[in-house]
Amino acid sequence: MNSSKKFCVIGLGKFGHHLAVNLYENGNDVIAIDWDKDKVQKIADECTIPIVGDASDKQFLLNNGIQEADAVFVSAGENSDMTTLITLLLKEIGVKRIFAKTNSEEHKRILEKVGATDIVFPEKDIAVKLSVSLSHENIVEYIPLTKEFSISEVVAQYSIIGKNLMELDLRKKFHINIVAVKNTEKEKFSITVDPNYRIKRNDVLIVVGKNEDIEKLSSI
Repeated sequence: MNSSKKFCVIGLGKFGHHLAVNLYENGNDVIAIDWDKDKVQKIADECTIPIVGDASDKQFLLNNGIQEADAVFVSAGENSDMTTLITLLLKEIGVKRIFAKTNSEEHKRILEKVGATDIVFPEKDIAVKLSVSLSHENIVEYIPLTKEFSISEVVAQYSIIGKNLMELDLRKKFHINIVAVKNTEKEKFSITVDPNYRIKRNDVLIVVGKNEDIEKLSSI
């Protein structure tokens, strides 16, 4: 297991609750904060430190050592003003990495100006991933890196089964890199891919490249 990190999640709506629980289940120390006592009680056994309090109070943040967190996640629901204020305070107290949740491009620009290092668009991100998987049935997973590039899981098509990676030369033909291969039938996963490895039935290729090139690979 990786060494434990310290995270703080501010705002325990559905997104914040699930985020905090998953971070905790992955072996991290998690401070979970909300103004609502019921929400904090609900997560009390699934985080390291549950706190009822006002995260828009700078002294409250300092008193609870939030400045020492490796990263803080701000998920204040639809209250964009509160998200902005908390983000600003986190920046002021020296938090190095601040994730802020929003659903607005305009609000994103404001959050970046006041100190957010990472912007999270839950609904938009889900919509993009779903649209890719529905439009290209052979792409089973999609993680955007930039607007043009992504990491994707592509089901090996019949036309490449039995061929080795050297023969396929996907870097030259499709301008993509294979970073791993997993076989869904045998539940094997390899991140050290031998150029002489022959593609098998039920293989899934984990690739990095331009979205348009990955789409071409998925349709050969």
